[in-house]
Amino acid sequence: MKTTDKADNPYRHIAPRGFWRSAVAEPGLYGLTELWKSQWHLPQDAAFATFGSCFAQHISRALIARKLNWLNAEPAPGRTPPDLAKAFNYGVFSARTGNIYTAAQLLYWVRLADGSLTPDAIELWQDDKGRVHDLLRPGIEPTGFATMAEARASLAGTARAFRRCITEADVFVFTLGLTEGWINTASGQSYSLCPGTGVGTFDPAVHAFHNYRYAEIRSGLEHALSAMWALNPNLKVLLTVSPVPLVATASGDHVLVATQYSKSVLRAVAGDAAQDHAAVEYFPSYEIIAAPPTRGAFFEPNLRGIAAEGVELVMRHFFAGIDLTAPPTGRKSAEDAARKQADQRKTAQEDLVCEEMILERFNEA
Repeated sequence: MKTTDKADNPYRHIAPRGFWRSAVAEPGLYGLTELWKSQWHLPQDAAFATFGSCFAQHISRALIARKLNWLNAEPAPGRTPPDLAKAFNYGVFSARTGNIYTAAQLLYWVRLADGSLTPDAIELWQDDKGRVHDLLRPGIEPTGFATMAEARASLAGTARAFRRCITEADVFVFTLGLTEGWINTASGQSYSLCPGTGVGTFDPAVHAFHNYRYAEIRSGLEHALSAMWALNPNLKVLLTVSPVPLVATASGDHVLVATQYSKSVLRAVAGDAAQDHAAVEYFPSYEIIAAPPTRGAFFEPNLRGIAAEGVELVMRHFFAGIDLTAPPTGRKSAEDAARKQADQRKTAQEDLVCEEMILERFNEA
């Protein structure tokens, strides 16, 4: 009868990076290595498109700073000054979508890109001055559009740019930010902000709070991925989870508990998607900032903003783990004007475009 050598077991063959003491406790805060290694072999001039929550902007800026190919599919017109371009949300993400906090909102944009949803289906709101606001991207025009037609034309232009980000990018980077959102119970539209907090008028009979659960988020993400791959079968998708806590919660839970729930669910969805698809990978920006070994060292005094040192650490791990050694494709690099605009921006958290921050103005404590 065959016997098993009790001196041997699977744990004897695990590398030091698989043990907490050798991989985490002993290296110290800045000594962590091999946190992430991409399995993709990308060309030297690989094009990256970036979207998602506020934290996604750090990735685009890091790509630009390292002279890599960040895809800006909707640059500001002509010689628009950098400050004005930013005020109108140009060069913030790869297309002028504003923050995309949830998988449900991502699916909306993908459907606009592939034509299965038209701009006419997106809810517009006219303020008391007659200015028109697009509720899918409420902060995109600081003073609103002059007419409904102008708003829909702008949305159609961004949808075309978003499609380019799918069809022309090698890697589509998406940072999941929230499980909480608001929906229109009549149309099903998902909002990036609760109507009435920035633009729009809140109607409790129509606008409902929704805290997306794992199955819903996974389903929305899978539908989005399938539609994106229908447009570009070679597209690779890099998922991250924002380490930035919630500004506020409408769930009724303490905001700390709500934050942990949100990040845990999003992390599980991203991890499972990466397990199931070779064209999907997960990058651990959330863990680098928020895991126990950092002891909160990379949060600003408000315990929400991410300090520049933390951002830099995340980016060091990102570029240490990505493989850009395949022969270049020869494609043109990112537009010089867009690169110049982005180069002039700071990396401070306060400089990020975060529509969610508007919720703090309702805190009366």
